Amino acid sequence: FFSSRRRHTRLQGDWSSDVCSSDLSPSRQPEALGSFKYQHLWADSRPLRSPMSLFDWFADRRKNAPVVRSSQGQEPDDADGLWSKCPECGLVIYRKDLVANAHVCKGCGYHHRINSDERIRLIADPGSFEALDGDLAPTDPLAFKDRRSYADRLRDSQKATGLRDAVVTGLCRLEGLPLALGVMDFRFMGGSMGSVVGEKLTRLIEEATARRQPVLIVCASGGARMQEGMLSLMQMAKISGALERHREAELLYMPLLTHPTTGGVTASFAMLGDLILAEPKALIGFAGRRVIEQTLREKLPDDFQTAEYLLDHGFVDTIVPRTELRSTLATLLRLHAPARLGQALIR
Repeated sequence: FFSSRRRHTRLQGDWSSDVCSSDLSPSRQPEALGSFKYQHLWADSRPLRSPMSLFDWFADRRKNAPVVRSSQGQEPDDADGLWSKCPECGLVIYRKDLVANAHVCKGCGYHHRINSDERIRLIADPGSFEALDGDLAPTDPLAFKDRRSYADRLRDSQKATGLRDAVVTGLCRLEGLPLALGVMDFRFMGGSMGSVVGEKLTRLIEEATARRQPVLIVCASGGARMQEGMLSLMQMAKISGALERHREAELLYMPLLTHPTTGGVTASFAMLGDLILAEPKALIGFAGRRVIEQTLREKLPDDFQTAEYLLDHGFVDTIVPRTELRSTLATLLRLHAPARLGQALIR
């Protein structure tokens, strides 16, 4: 690295200029150093800077990178306003009308991102949701630290969202039908799956198996939480094992894949459902699009990793618009109800 740098600095000087070799003698160095040209020629005589850290290198790249404005950027932060602008079609919607329509744009059908509380109100009958394991909170077993410590990130996310971790679990009823419900919240560290997320979902599934109730998990996650290392990856196997025992009991499990569902969540419980549901245009995948393109060295379709693409290729059973979610779930629960409950519903 150092030798290549010296060669590079020498090339910066103009060797074909009117400077003769005597100008480079030690007696002429003070005069020569006043010239920009000679500053490059004598660069390798100066002390080299210590190598920058990897974090500094990335920060420097971001600082110098050109700002690219996308037409599909983040949603405007207008939570305190009376109006909301659709990031897809630009339609300005009265916020109360948007909420009444399940946060779906009436102009283009764009599904705005909603938090776990709003999702529970959308699915569960009013007043029927009973939270489980609400006292479970994450720790920092690896004392992980990058730019900031993991403990600080947890405290900030908990303060901003009012949640202990990235999932809310509980028992509820949907049109009078029993349901074990787990809802991931992308606001909490990107919905990443750590030890608490895995434990709460596992306990929810085991409780549903003991009560012989169906399970619905609303997925919205960037994948396993890197700050917990192998402990986060172990949750994939733990949840999958609980779902296998739920399946052996001949009980229904449905994941609802929302935008986005990626990484270790997709590689585990998000794809293990008896019926896999998805919201329109949700991003669903494991690795990122750019990584796949660089690996395969070919251009991927524009709709790659969308819910519609996965439906066409058999990875998703059906796409359910949010405005039709309650009625669709109620129909599926009645069709797959246990024998005794099904007979009672028929009567």
